[in-house]
Amino acid sequence: MKFAWIGTVLACIVLSGAASAGDPESGAQKAAVCGACHGMTGSSVNPEWPNLAGQHESYIAAQLALFKQGVRDNVLMMPNAAALSDADMQDLGAHFARQTPAGLEAEPSNWKDGEKLYRGGDPERGIPACIACHGPQGKGNGPARYPALRAQHAVYTFGQLKAYADGRRRTPGNDIMQVISAKLTEDEMRALASYTQGLR
Repeated sequence: MKFAWIGTVLACIVLSGAASAGDPESGAQKAAVCGACHGMTGSSVNPEWPNLAGQHESYIAAQLALFKQGVRDNVLMMPNAAALSDADMQDLGAHFARQTPAGLEAEPSNWKDGEKLYRGGDPERGIPACIACHGPQGKGNGPARYPALRAQHAVYTFGQLKAYADGRRRTPGNDIMQVISAKLTEDEMRALASYTQGLR
C-alpha cells in the first residue's frame, strides 16, 4: 500500500510537470507566419510540410529550439525560429496542441505492412515496435517529447525516416530513431508512413 501511494504521488508530479506552460491564445496570434506553411489550425496543405495540429506543446517548442540552435537544418524554419523567444515557442506549441488533427487516410496498398511493424516491430532485426514510444493511436508521449504521428503526411514522415537513416537528422541525447531508421528498407519506411497517416 505504501508503494502504491508513493507511485500515485510521483505520477501526479510528472503530470503536473507536463502541464501546458504556453498560452494558446497568445500562440494563435503568433501563428500567422506559421500558418503560411502549416495552416492556421496546423493542417498543412503541402505533404512535405508537417501537420502540427494535435502535436505536443513540449515537442513543438523543443523542435523550434533545435531549429533556432541550428541543430535541425531547414532553410525555411531556421530563420523563422531565430526570432522566437522560449515563451513564443511554448505559446505556439500550446496553440497547435489544441487543434484537431486532420489529414489523409492510409494508402490501401501498403498500410497493413506498416501496421505490422508499428505494432510488433521486427525482433529478429532488432527493430522495436513504434507503438512503444508513439502509442497505440500514434498520440506520442508529451512528457518524453516523443511526437504524435497520427494524421501526419506520409510524404513528410517518409522524408524524416530517411533523414534519420542518412544521418541528416539527429535527436540530441537519444539516437534511437537513427538506429531504428537505419535498419528499415525504403518500402518499410513508406508503409509505416502510410499507416501513421491514417491513424486518428
